[in-house]
Amino acid sequence: MSVTAIKEYVGVPLDVVANFHGNQLLYVAWDRHLMYAAPGIFGAAPGMKFGDFVAQTLAPIYQGHPDAAQIDWSKTEWEKGDKPWTPDFARTVAENGLVHKEFLRFRTPGLNGYMGAGI
Repeated sequence: MSVTAIKEYVGVPLDVVANFHGNQLLYVAWDRHLMYAAPGIFGAAPGMKFGDFVAQTLAPIYQGHPDAAQIDWSKTEWEKGDKPWTPDFARTVAENGLVHKEFLRFRTPGLNGYMGAGI
């Protein structure tokens, strides 16, 4: 169905960095764990160490999953924008090259969801 506007439409995005007090939004998905059906979106300060982001933000969010206690974060396999990526947990979000609205995926080798069912 077509739409006829009575004046020019100018969209103003509301999810710009300035609206999050300088924090960057990071989309994060845990592959093969469909208990989390969509990527989560998390705020992270560019100066926050990536290891702290994982420990203080991601780990608590995913702790409800039966596999969570077995995650060895040092052995997770990561993708950034659908390409393999190896984060440096000791460096900051910005030093790892992460930008606002970056999409990350991680896999946990040997952990394939609830009872291996990908859930």
